[in-house]
Amino acid sequence: MPSTATQPTARQILHVLQHLNLTRVHVAARIAADWEDFVMGHPDALASVVLVCPRGMNPEALSAVSSRLCVIAGEHGRAADTLRRVMTRFPEATLTTLPGYEHPTPYADIAADCTETLASALLTFLAQREQQHPVPPVAVPEGEGDVGDIMYRVRGAGPPLVLLPLSVAPSQWEPIIPQLSQRYCVITLGGAALGMVASLESRGHTAGYLRVVGNLLDAARVQLGDVVLEVGCGTGVLDRWMAHRLAGANRIVAVDVNPFLLREAAALARKEGVAHLIDFREGSAEALPLPDNSIDVAMSSTVIQRVDADRMLVEMTRVTKPGGRVAIVGHAHDMPQWVNLPLPPALKARLEAPGWHDAEAYPLGCDESSLYQRMHQAGLTDLHLFPQFAAFADAARLQQMQASLLPTLGPEDTQAWQGALAQAEAMGTFFVATPFHCAVGIKRAAAH
Repeated sequence: MPSTATQPTARQILHVLQHLNLTRVHVAARIAADWEDFVMGHPDALASVVLVCPRGMNPEALSAVSSRLCVIAGEHGRAADTLRRVMTRFPEATLTTLPGYEHPTPYADIAADCTETLASALLTFLAQREQQHPVPPVAVPEGEGDVGDIMYRVRGAGPPLVLLPLSVAPSQWEPIIPQLSQRYCVITLGGAALGMVASLESRGHTAGYLRVVGNLLDAARVQLGDVVLEVGCGTGVLDRWMAHRLAGANRIVAVDVNPFLLREAAALARKEGVAHLIDFREGSAEALPLPDNSIDVAMSSTVIQRVDADRMLVEMTRVTKPGGRVAIVGHAHDMPQWVNLPLPPALKARLEAPGWHDAEAYPLGCDESSLYQRMHQAGLTDLHLFPQFAAFADAARLQQMQASLLPTLGPEDTQAWQGALAQAEAMGTFFVATPFHCAVGIKRAAAH
């Protein structure tokens, strides 16, 4: 039997439901890669589907469950406008708006931001479904467990309600669990196979991406015994990789502002047996919880677009020792990507066009070539500047692309996309090459 890491997410979720003796459940989710294949492959197992502020949707994936679908969206924002257009295709579905709420970024803490309105929206829709098509209550013992790469926690009694990660981690549902568990048997699912944890882990195991980061570390000349800092460590996937790459000879400090991700990171490091090599700390890239001149190599990958870029560089330079190195990988949204599909020229040009910076959410972030000037302005010298590409061909990347793309396409372009994708998948030639800006600089030695 293949390891769970190689099994489709839908199959892993199904294994959890079978383990708990559940045959029909309500499901609430946000990340398309978590729910899309399960909804398409097992619609009869779903009493209802609730999508909370999804970041794009594949209409084809929802057609079989549209009569039992509820989408909870922010009131404002471009993503919310796209969702409303998609929902016109499903007049039998329910669309609920969170009043005054800007459709959130991937890292937003929706249940904490909108505790009462989100709980009310969920409970109202589920009560309507239960009146029309009741699901028998189940007797699942409260507690925790795991099935393969998926961890579960059971609370409450009643009809089963499965909560997939609310973006980053299942613990983000906590503010509304007490209300939900009064009426339902609430099963939260998480672990390395689900949510943004799965996305970050998948990227962090991709050969092309690791080559980008590996080239960065080579340029930073990491030496035996150097203290290495990662700013914005996420799930710690790169820290675990570095722990192995450096053969345990270097202390690694990993900082992230998101406590949910840090919990997942610590658990994954323990599971992999490298927790003793990594010091996980909660802190902001703009105010690092480290003393001056304490780090030999400070690195960060695809974080600088989400923060005050200049402040982050000042902080990374502050904590680096004189003569130490600061190394950055940033998204290159000012460069075209390469989508290896035989598409019509106009559609291919649209897909490969340089990306856009979310100036509303991250007005001070950097995802273009100004990174190189910013490194100089931060006082770093001997700059090594080198854009790189990384190729991705994983299912999660494809699902993410389709969830954003398909709602915006007309019938002709949709057909062209599906035909080109089927052809590429049959030949095993699908991939997306994504550009990154990379730079390494040296902190000046103290003046005598």
